[in-house]
Amino acid sequence: MAEFDTIRTAGVSGARAVQIDEGLRAHMNKVYGTMSVGMLITALAAWAISGLATTSDPALAAAQLRPDLYMTNFGMAIYASPLKWVIMFAPLAFVFGMSAAINRMSAATAQLMFYAFATVMGLSLSSIFLVYTTTSIAQVFLITSISFAGLSLYGYTTKKDLSGMGTFLMMGLIGLIVAMVVNLFLQSDAMTFAISAIGVLIFAGLTAYDTQNIKNTYIQMAMTGDQEWLGKAAIMGALSLYLDFINMFLMLLQLFGNRE
Repeated sequence: MAEFDTIRTAGVSGARAVQIDEGLRAHMNKVYGTMSVGMLITALAAWAISGLATTSDPALAAAQLRPDLYMTNFGMAIYASPLKWVIMFAPLAFVFGMSAAINRMSAATAQLMFYAFATVMGLSLSSIFLVYTTTSIAQVFLITSISFAGLSLYGYTTKKDLSGMGTFLMMGLIGLIVAMVVNLFLQSDAMTFAISAIGVLIFAGLTAYDTQNIKNTYIQMAMTGDQEWLGKAAIMGALSLYLDFINMFLMLLQLFGNRE
């Protein structure tokens, strides 16, 4: 918000300030719109390749998980083979690849890459349908959506400078990742609960921080008139908020999801 106030008082004409206001609204709409499309792609991909079939389609069944649910041959090919590790780590490779190559991409290419990433993330998340009930997944998704909307709105409207939170949150995120890796070996329920609870707080803070950062970045660069750069900034902003949402959803699902 400090940047926006500076523009208001640093010799920018009223007409120009109005133009920046309108551009900011369009920019944020593109960020949220791109993120929403990505979320839809992820949800459809996760459900489509989850490898599940009901008793109405027993011909596809390769393994019975419970009386009314079967694993399909396709699901077995994914989850009962080393391919599951490829699917698990592919989203991370996409994020690093996009971040490293964004300056060489066009805005259109960056958007296609984001949608490809959302599809790969759907592959990675498909296993939640094997672990949690569909009802609890829907309930936690609704809780996450309401929480995300409130936190993002706060980040957009607050006059408080949240930039100081960035370093603290990133340090917390690094610590969280280390703890998750350690717990892969320990398999501690208590540590899993702590990781999930702390993770919710970290990604809640990142949602507000990233929203304000996207807004301030646009305001800083709006006067350059570089629409190609602003287009790519919108895609990267959508990616940041998408990751905040997905991770907060997963942390809440570990805390409140009903397991099969």
